[in-house]
Amino acid sequence: MGASTLPRDLREYQTYLRVEKGLRPLTCEAYGKDLLQFAEYLEGSGRLPASAGEREVAGFLKHLHEHGVQARSAARKLSTLRGYYRWLLLDRRVRRDPTVNLESPSAWKILPKALGASEVESMMERAGTAAAHPQADGAALRDRAILELLYAGGLRVSELTGLGVEDLSLADGRVLLRGKGDKERIVPLGRSAIEALEDYIARGLPALLRNGKGRAGRSLFVSARGRALSRQWVWRLVKRSNPDAAPHRLRHSCATHMVENGADLRSVQTLLGHADIATTQVYTHVALGRLKAVHRLHHPRAKRTAQAEPRARAGATP
Repeated sequence: MGASTLPRDLREYQTYLRVEKGLRPLTCEAYGKDLLQFAEYLEGSGRLPASAGEREVAGFLKHLHEHGVQARSAARKLSTLRGYYRWLLLDRRVRRDPTVNLESPSAWKILPKALGASEVESMMERAGTAAAHPQADGAALRDRAILELLYAGGLRVSELTGLGVEDLSLADGRVLLRGKGDKERIVPLGRSAIEALEDYIARGLPALLRNGKGRAGRSLFVSARGRALSRQWVWRLVKRSNPDAAPHRLRHSCATHMVENGADLRSVQTLLGHADIATTQVYTHVALGRLKAVHRLHHPRAKRTAQAEPRARAGATP
């Protein structure tokens, strides 16, 4: 089904968005694609969007989920359908809105993927070995500092590339970050990250600036030409260090490993700069896993059961 074969009411709705709502052409085009996708999904059942019920809309969302569509994209498509059915109601073309009782896909819980602690340790050891080499250049010192900082503070890439030297307070073991919406937060740093940053600022940064004949701006991390690093450059650096890693995966690893070692979710929320604790609650599965392990280790009945099982097996009749 192409745009030219869309049901008449869908074409009229697009005209309504463009003319009466005054939406921009690209926005109208995006809504049109969402509606076209829904119409194509319904073709198999012989239904039209205007006659679809809650079952069909819910089936469409399930179809998106099963085909790997991200929650944010699916939520936008549902928002498009909500607007479409509201328009149909106002125009008295339908009697009820089939989307009214449906939960937004933005509530889908997708568990973050974290690297194992040993994988992160290997990444840091390799970077540290390269930086400690007698012939190490400024780039090796910089790369080690970037990896250590990403993992130590759970930084977003944009937060890292936006850092200036003045944002560091290494004597106090902390860094000032500017996150989403320009919200500032202070993040503590561990010894490894502090040492890597001290080495980079003392020897690596001056070497890169000499090679690049100075720099413009306030960037802490610069290229061999003295220019600010891009997010894509940082992404490639992490990938070179570990093909299974990515900057955001290091951020998830930081949070996961903290929870595994006993950190509470509120502390992790503060560290990561999540505005809503609900965002941090995806790490609840890690906390529950640790709670089970602690329970088995320390609860008298759990310990007794665990000890009794080997004895029972040993005394079993063959």
